[in-house]
Amino acid sequence: MRMRHFEDGIAFARKKDEEDVLFGMRKRFCIQPGELYMDGNSLGMASKDAKESLYHVIDLWEKHGINIWEVENSKYFLYQNFLGDRVAKLIGAKADEVTIMTNTTVNIHKGISTFYHPTKERYKILVDDLNFPTDRYAIDSQVKLKGYDPKDAVKVVKSADGRLIDEDAIIEAMTDDVLICFLPAVLYRSAQLLDMERVTAEAHKRGIIIGWDLCHSIGSVPHDFAAIDPDFAVWCSYKYLSAGPGAIAGFYMNSRHFDKEPGLTGWFGNKNETQFQLRHEFDKDPTAHGWQTGTQPLFSMAPMEGILNIYEEAGMEQIRAKSLDITAYLMYLIEEKLSQYGYSIGNPREDSKRGGHVCLEHEEAYRICKALKENHVIPDFREPNVIRLAPVALYISYEEVYNLIDILAEIVETKAYEKMSHERSLVV
Repeated sequence: MRMRHFEDGIAFARKKDEEDVLFGMRKRFCIQPGELYMDGNSLGMASKDAKESLYHVIDLWEKHGINIWEVENSKYFLYQNFLGDRVAKLIGAKADEVTIMTNTTVNIHKGISTFYHPTKERYKILVDDLNFPTDRYAIDSQVKLKGYDPKDAVKVVKSADGRLIDEDAIIEAMTDDVLICFLPAVLYRSAQLLDMERVTAEAHKRGIIIGWDLCHSIGSVPHDFAAIDPDFAVWCSYKYLSAGPGAIAGFYMNSRHFDKEPGLTGWFGNKNETQFQLRHEFDKDPTAHGWQTGTQPLFSMAPMEGILNIYEEAGMEQIRAKSLDITAYLMYLIEEKLSQYGYSIGNPREDSKRGGHVCLEHEEAYRICKALKENHVIPDFREPNVIRLAPVALYISYEEVYNLIDILAEIVETKAYEKMSHERSLVV
């Protein structure tokens, strides 16, 4: 693990900000006065660039109506290609292997349905028990559609401690009856980053198709899909990528599978050249765009164009370097100043094994989250005892992290959390 030098005190935090090569990016985001936004792992902060892109598309709709599809050399009719080419760079994929469409859950359905052709000998889908629930809902649904019982056909690798997944256990579970393996790149609660290259290679040794959920890694962790070589992947765009609430999602299909028939088809997956001939026979686009279905929602896509400008200027390597450093600084301060108040760290410490957020644990986590909001800090709670804190590299400063620690200490020291209800809100 890389050795870093940290010190207590606000002066050290300010010195770190002065040395931060990404500090200037903060002015590109819509930072709210007096608020400390630590929830970029759940919904990224709005950027001025994203707003400009969205407003531009709205203006084009107002001016051109249906002719919006033909302006700027048909850019918006082919927006999924334009954006897909740029997002592909974030994961080290070929441009034609990435498309932008629908949402994460639907894209899981698209990936699984393409590859799930079970036989008597090989019919199981391998998953873990810590992944985000929507992944399991989609997989269970696909299994049922083929007439199987998820209790039999969905093979679950159990976590030993409720925090982390044992990669050896995953590989051991890759038995001859497993057809597909689907896993998270980064666990949404504990921020564990799996060794995707190793697990993918082991799956392929056994003839198993493997897909990855990048929702909690894309935009925070650089991926090299040329080296990892997965079969497919999905992700959302509203967390670290900051493309807006419910923003359109992404989909990767390895080029070796371009000849496959998508499990779900629609007219936007048709070749551009024959799409408006409106035939009733599907003429599949020969790239990842062949997995498109319906007409693209431009207003859901436009903010992504703006935020990608920022990502391309900053560079994923610099973003990852600061993310690892500022989360390590946060963990240092937690251990130095918060352990006496019952706080502990529930995520891996090694750089190679963690994503972009810190998993802060406390038996009163839920009420502490409510108290944080009373103090104008936006955190994130996950059952049973996790406060997720994401000092996103592009817009969170070291000084803000230092101030956060003081607020966390005061909430427990003064027992301010005791004034908060245990009752869960609609959006936790």
